[in-house]
Amino acid sequence: MAVAGDVFRQGLPEVGAGKLHVLAVDDSHVDRKVIERLLKISSCKVTVVESGSRALQYLGLDGDKSSIGLDSVKVNLIMTDYSMPGMTGYELLKKIKESSVFREIPVVVMSSENILTRIDSCLEEGAEEFLLKPVKLSDVKRVTDFIMRGEGKNGVQRSQKRSRSDDCTRSLSTALCDPSSSPSSAVSYSKKSRLNMD
Repeated sequence: MAVAGDVFRQGLPEVGAGKLHVLAVDDSHVDRKVIERLLKISSCKVTVVESGSRALQYLGLDGDKSSIGLDSVKVNLIMTDYSMPGMTGYELLKKIKESSVFREIPVVVMSSENILTRIDSCLEEGAEEFLLKPVKLSDVKRVTDFIMRGEGKNGVQRSQKRSRSDDCTRSLSTALCDPSSSPSSAVSYSKKSRLNMD
């Protein structure tokens, strides 16, 4: 008998060798299309789902007893919206980080709301990055380049967190303290940037 995750994945194409596979989660059809397009431009294999529960189903973490593991689902990165009905991106992040199989997969949380307590909570829970929408091609390229650099031999993800010097966006302190900063400029938050501010 097939489990829900197996059934959900049946129609999906296999990941090409050497291609980064990103699971993109967003309840907004327009935002899903935008992030999918940006990821494809960045030469990524993309699987898009519309909710946190569908993401868990795809990963085989939806509560069904299954033998699905990292070898079966080749996901190198998960990008999720924060504000979604049913299950927030934060709740999805927590479920992924609680999984012994998927906890090392980097998770990037995206939101159009710049709420520092929300950002801190996500980074403390294990998010690799917190990106403010609208997500730009430069954001996607920076994140995917980092993930590709962190790939070990045979596609095994090394437990390597990026340093602030790897970040090509302005620092959080500049974004918060410079009144002349343009609100449309890209801002991303990483674990290291928040730690350096404390």
